[in-house]
Amino acid sequence: MDGIGVRRGTATLLTGVDWAVELDERWVVLGPNGAGKTTLLRLAAAELHPTEGVVHVLGERLGRVNVFDLRTRIGLCSAALTQRVPGDETVSDVVVSAGYGVLGRWRERYDRGDVDRAAALLDALGMAGFGGRAFGTLSSGERKRTLIARALMTDPELLLLDEPAAGLDLGGREDLLARLTALAADPDAPASVLVTHHVEEIPAGYSHGLLLREGRI
Repeated sequence: MDGIGVRRGTATLLTGVDWAVELDERWVVLGPNGAGKTTLLRLAAAELHPTEGVVHVLGERLGRVNVFDLRTRIGLCSAALTQRVPGDETVSDVVVSAGYGVLGRWRERYDRGDVDRAAALLDALGMAGFGGRAFGTLSSGERKRTLIARALMTDPELLLLDEPAAGLDLGGREDLLARLTALAADPDAPASVLVTHHVEEIPAGYSHGLLLREGRI
């Protein structure tokens, strides 16, 4: 991101942001509510275009690339995504449908390898045996782990986590942080950006920090 600004009406959400994330880095973005953290992550996820400045994501410049193709290379877990998942969708389908970039399985066809990869990711995140459960019946922690498995389904080059521990009880938070710590330690894991406003929610192994306040670094 070079000279990034984002405005909505009279409100300035981000201003003067310069930021670079490299392949093997694990970043945490910290700041109070309203600091611009989620706006920053939406830019990185190719869900939002800046009002000013230039954003390159995975070597592609926003505004000059098909963002739908780009998004398949990015794994995203966010509260907004949680709200969009149909409650009757099975856990397995929530994960496997990431391959098509859709929410709510319809007529897409998936091969055995896709189904097996979804099951392996769920297993790694402590969700073995949950594949047939309806997403709407899961606890908050189980939903977060399901969506992280979905984010990893396409073997992304960039992993974006927007307050993944928000709303979890102490046990659920510690379990999730342990799993994110293991992921951060994996040399084959993608570059990662985790947004939070609680320092106790930073997994061990995160290497860099970006602090935001009132839309500025």
